[in-house]
Amino acid sequence: MKLSSDLKAFEERLGYRFKNPAPLLEAVTHPSMSSVSRRDNQRLEFLGDRVLGLIISDALLKADKEASEGLLAPRFNALVRKECCAEVAEEIDLGAVIKLGRSEMLSGGRRKKTLLGDAIEAVIAAVFLDGGFEAAQKVVLRHWSARIAGVKALARDPKTELQEWAQSCGFSPPTYTLISRAGPDHQPVFVIEARLENGLFVQATAGNKRDAEKVAATALLQQIKDRKK
Repeated sequence: MKLSSDLKAFEERLGYRFKNPAPLLEAVTHPSMSSVSRRDNQRLEFLGDRVLGLIISDALLKADKEASEGLLAPRFNALVRKECCAEVAEEIDLGAVIKLGRSEMLSGGRRKKTLLGDAIEAVIAAVFLDGGFEAAQKVVLRHWSARIAGVKALARDPKTELQEWAQSCGFSPPTYTLISRAGPDHQPVFVIEARLENGLFVQATAGNKRDAEKVAATALLQQIKDRKK
């Protein structure tokens, strides 16, 4: 079994060359493309999620030997959440080699965050099965090392920070209101308004509600900082 030229190029971007191509072929096969003769990547996604979690947990413990579980947990969550996994998948252009069914392809599947996040977990599992734990660890640290180094800021949720500020001032928690949703299902645009009890408010847009709320919270925090100058 030989890999196609696009998958060989993907191996270079990933930083790992497979001895047996079968796990990689399975890892890049979306359920919409699976068949009796070709298994999809859902089982590998299940395994890859656990392998990624162990590697990230170990890396966090080594990076900060004094951090408590209460500090480590949000850092871990920030590094293994689907959005973070999808960012890594985008950086190595995993979407270009995912095998999709026609309907999923037409709906913009190669750009879907959840699909990309699932696929990178499947790829991590494929590396683990082909080369063992150390090989998977090298791949993960290659693509997550900068994120691990900056995880303290990554784990600081702007919504939590804004709520803590509001509480310190005796205000009620910020409110987040969906103003509108536009665009096709595969590329929606959400407009969210974040408002504080003191009258400050902003509107922000993003591809999902959660990200729009974070953008709005970040903008309000910046307004608060600007007023203090």
